[in-house]
Amino acid sequence: MKDNDAMLNVADVGYRVGETTILESVSFTLSPGEFRLITGPSGCGKSTLLKIIASLLSPTSGTLFFEGKDIATISPEAYRQQVSYSVQTPTLFGDTVYDNLIFPWQIRSKTPDPERLSADLERFGLSGDTLTKSVSELSGGEKQRVSLIRNLQFLPRVLLLDEITSALDEVNKRNVNDIIHRYAKEQNIAVLWVTHDASEIEHADDVITLRPHRSTQEAHRG
Repeated sequence: MKDNDAMLNVADVGYRVGETTILESVSFTLSPGEFRLITGPSGCGKSTLLKIIASLLSPTSGTLFFEGKDIATISPEAYRQQVSYSVQTPTLFGDTVYDNLIFPWQIRSKTPDPERLSADLERFGLSGDTLTKSVSELSGGEKQRVSLIRNLQFLPRVLLLDEITSALDEVNKRNVNDIIHRYAKEQNIAVLWVTHDASEIEHADDVITLRPHRSTQEAHRG
């Protein structure tokens, strides 16, 4: 794969806290429609790397390029509408699921169709009635899916996922995996997914294995 085909280019990125090195010289590219997984032992910096790519942390060395531009030159608001980040333990706000799902519409001064929101919930294995459910009543797995659906209301160019199926049963885990794969193939979204799940690793285009102080790429062709 040529670097000039890449949507995202992570170039020699490192991250230190005091004297502790968390990431060192991590480099890879991510192209439209590509589905790559990041794996590795606990403490090797997987979540830190995603936060850096999401522009929530600044690397202490190296540079990130999005569509050929240093992300430091792109406004955070514009960048985060193109590069969406879903976390393992999501933060939901407001009173109901509806409050969360309309947020991406509100910041774009648009009004969603409630029927479409209910259909989105059902596609991810949640009842349409979940739309009016209090966020305080949701299980961990329901919160993970609501957060993901919120991030997919307006499809990003790059989707960053950090252990977002960890609280799901196997049926819902497979469903989420299949949906994300379809988005990558049919909508040409680039996906970068942190996981420990062997079944998810098996279906990846490539796997990036992080080890303490270095990054290696191990290609697993689907």
